[in-house]
Amino acid sequence: MTKSPYARKFAVGLVQMAMGPNPPENIEKCAGLVESAAKAGAQVVVLPELPQSHYFCQREDASLFDLAEPADGPTVATMARVAKSCGVVVVAPFFERRAPGIYHNSLAVIEADGTVLGLYRKMHIPD
Repeated sequence: MTKSPYARKFAVGLVQMAMGPNPPENIEKCAGLVESAAKAGAQVVVLPELPQSHYFCQREDASLFDLAEPADGPTVATMARVAKSCGVVVVAPFFERRAPGIYHNSLAVIEADGTVLGLYRKMHIPD
């Protein structure tokens, strides 16, 4: 069997953390954990689902829609900066407001140079 030229091993860091009520603090905490994972040898760092706040998807509450941000908002911008400074790929979930009234539980895949490689939008926010 021929080995794929794309097959290679790499180290993955999985971030697990408790989130508080303050989104900017949570994002900075994520940034610090990405830096720690990179220092420990991770080449790809995966953040927890919706780390900007307490996980809220168990119920639909319109007041929580204020937590949503655009795809180029603070979460992705901060993780792009950290990915570039650490030289690691970051998988960064966030609550996206794509347009008025259109929300997604999304994630951005950010290359080690800080560019966004792609965006995945779930069709439904779990309820």
